[in-house]
Amino acid sequence: MRRASAQGMKIALLNVKFSPNLGDGLLSECLERELAEALPGATVVSIDLAGRAAYRGHGPSRRGRVIALLEALPRWARRRAVRVALALLVRFRLRRHVRTRLRGFDAVVVGGGNLLTDTDLNFPMKLAGALGEVARVGLPVAVHAVGVNHRWSRAGHHLFVRALCAAPLITATVRDQRSQRAWHDLLEPYGLPGAGLAGDPGLLAVRHFDPAPRNPTGEGLRVGLCITSPLAVRYHASGLPPTVDFAIWYQTAARALAVAGLHVVLFTNGSPEDRAFLARHGAVWCAAPGDDDLPLPYPVTIAPAFATPAELVGFIATCDVIIAHRMHACIVAHSFAIPAIGLKWDVKLESFFALAGRESCIADCADLDPGTLVALVDLALATGVDRDRLDRLIATTRADIARLAQVIRSGVSAP
Repeated sequence: MRRASAQGMKIALLNVKFSPNLGDGLLSECLERELAEALPGATVVSIDLAGRAAYRGHGPSRRGRVIALLEALPRWARRRAVRVALALLVRFRLRRHVRTRLRGFDAVVVGGGNLLTDTDLNFPMKLAGALGEVARVGLPVAVHAVGVNHRWSRAGHHLFVRALCAAPLITATVRDQRSQRAWHDLLEPYGLPGAGLAGDPGLLAVRHFDPAPRNPTGEGLRVGLCITSPLAVRYHASGLPPTVDFAIWYQTAARALAVAGLHVVLFTNGSPEDRAFLARHGAVWCAAPGDDDLPLPYPVTIAPAFATPAELVGFIATCDVIIAHRMHACIVAHSFAIPAIGLKWDVKLESFFALAGRESCIADCADLDPGTLVALVDLALATGVDRDRLDRLIATTRADIARLAQVIRSGVSAP
């Protein structure tokens, strides 16, 4: 008989907490803290699916160069190169990393984040390796609030099915209806149970982070413009590739917002390719206007790079509006009742804006000329965030985790 109460229980979360994209760390920390509250006396920790053990800050990274190289390869060569590299990572680093950290644990949760996706077999191979170690020791497994898409390769599909069928799965939830349909189509035919819906844990940022007051300088309305590299959008997007020149679009967008009297601050979620793109173009985007240009009430500035999710949250919470491709920049803003404008690139972002009831505040960059963007920002600021709907969304997300805790408690105490 396993433990009958949460006291002394140890729960491992399989996720990518220490990804350089701090949105992954943000949602992981929210899930850790909320689940620990729902299981008083329990220890909840994350095991990173890339074998990382800490946030790396904003030091040098080869990630952008690697993505550029992979993008240049023919598809067959790219998949072969990545598969070899991942096989080495899983065999010689990840499995040992998971095996060592699982000692003394009682249950495992896969989540949250966009984990059931297949970009060059990245998550299929990592989850198969990690869940292989979980199955070896027979721990109960829950899947919580994950993103799932339909675009799996044959090999990726096989890996996901094998990994999830081998694990003693006690419950599964996904974060939106698109993910629920993909789970139904791709996994249920192989005997896996249906997946319920659960809110993204990042929606609980307002509960688990205590940032500085909004707009601390008081110098006009502050717009956080989140910079995303076109390289990342092309490589990871589930929709069509971008049709605009991002370097030009960000420059004209920042300029138009500044001319409109808004204090524009450029930032990134931390992904190395985004930071490199901002470093390459930021000086031009922030340049003072020429003699023939309209004067700017406030200069366009760049936020210092963030090393932890708390720093990212702290910055977003000082803004009056956020404009971003990155989903968790939008989710954090929404959690703090800050209007967010989503820039289309992946259906996961559209799913979140639909869930939040803010479909009018998401658009493709190609449809946002300077005048339209400024008008959309004005609309977002004027209408604000529906507080009652937000409170219900946060309460529902907490209830989802409370139900997860109850299932874990029951699964761990079963003989």
